[in-house]
Amino acid sequence: MSLIRNRGQLLGDRSLDDVPSARHAREIALNVLESVLLSIHPKELLQKAVYVDDTFLVAGKVALNLDFFERVLVIGAGKAVGSMAEGLEDILADRIDDGIIVVPRGSAQKHRLRRINQHEASHPIPNEDSVEGARRILKAVDLVGTKDLVICLFSGGASSLLALPREGISLADKQAMTQMLLNSGANINELNTVRKHLSGIKGGQLAVRCHPATVVSLILSDVTRDRLDVIASGPAAPDPTTFKDALSVIEKYGLVKSSPQPVLGILQRGLQGLVTETPKEDSEVFQNVHSIVIGNNRLACSVATRALEGLGLGSLLLTSLADGEARQTGQFLGAVAKEIAASGNPIAVPCGLVVGGETTVKVTGHGKGGRNQEMALGAALAIDGLEGVAIACINTDGIDGPTDAAGAIVDGLTIQRSKDLGLDPIALLADNDSYRFFSALGDHIHTGETGTNLNDLAVVILTDSLTVSTQEELPEPPFH
Repeated sequence: MSLIRNRGQLLGDRSLDDVPSARHAREIALNVLESVLLSIHPKELLQKAVYVDDTFLVAGKVALNLDFFERVLVIGAGKAVGSMAEGLEDILADRIDDGIIVVPRGSAQKHRLRRINQHEASHPIPNEDSVEGARRILKAVDLVGTKDLVICLFSGGASSLLALPREGISLADKQAMTQMLLNSGANINELNTVRKHLSGIKGGQLAVRCHPATVVSLILSDVTRDRLDVIASGPAAPDPTTFKDALSVIEKYGLVKSSPQPVLGILQRGLQGLVTETPKEDSEVFQNVHSIVIGNNRLACSVATRALEGLGLGSLLLTSLADGEARQTGQFLGAVAKEIAASGNPIAVPCGLVVGGETTVKVTGHGKGGRNQEMALGAALAIDGLEGVAIACINTDGIDGPTDAAGAIVDGLTIQRSKDLGLDPIALLADNDSYRFFSALGDHIHTGETGTNLNDLAVVILTDSLTVSTQEELPEPPFH
């Protein structure tokens, strides 16, 4: 099974045929990424983490007697929850009484659900469908009691798929604020700190509406350190952030004057105690709330390292906590590759490095791209002229920024090839136009929407003349 499209185009440039080590490194990088994508299917991850033992539902360290509950409801939102819901229906079957999940537009038909309803909404900027999805979920839990079990399914993307602006804020205000923060380079923690305080469902407020029912949240994490209050903006998790924190984010990025006035008004009234703060850890609403992370970026990174070992290469997981500016992270990866090639430190060639996390892009230009494409272009500039190296960067959900690409792949010839086409890589990077750069080279990685989301993944491959193979395809790495 192949998830990465146009592999021939990614590997078939004639200039690469003259440098077998570069072509070989690219092939390894694509094989590893494909191994990861095939191994992190949300349905399978859920079914590994959740099972029924006699009358008990077991999830992580939580075991609940299903016979105690009069009703079982399933709610949730995110890019991966359609597949997660399929897995849960297989496990619980007719024990599920009702359910509603919010999924990205165009994805509902991909999932065969019998007892859980689907509602489509917009990502990454919320729309009216996002508001309706939030209302439908709140309506589903409005009458729950102590004899009800509410199972929440959350994954990345839920912050925009569930939008319920606080009274006094319009959806347009939230849309504008979200876009300004994204363009300013705010990280996901900062973005969601603001989102939670403009919402009537995020930041633990869904848990308030579910109380006094028992709540089990099954979560695919797309944030570093798996912070429950950040994943999906923490609808059923305690929120340690405050109105003051939200205002500080807006001030940090110099957005006070340009922010919608209703947004600033809500945050300032919250700071004065005139608007209810999000619930904190000591709130009684969390006494019967259980949260289990069933998959995260570290899992994806571990699959990548095992795939490298299956191909006979040395492997090193540098970090699953990468953040900061995308292009600078790419330049750092290139610098590490040059150090390995020069000294064999910290690992000898042939080898592969794995990096996970989530970087940011500060949009100052007028081009189009995403954080993984900017990271790859930054890396390409750093490894220009280096033989036997390839660096591939993707978002595991298959979408990098406002583009149809998951990311891109580069090697030591990338910059020279671009100049031969009349491109100026430095100027394009300065204009945030990485999409144009990789479109011209045919070096985008296209997977389509993968239906999962475990954040970003980059692999750095270094080969030498002894590792160059004449095989058309490398042996497939283990998909587990």
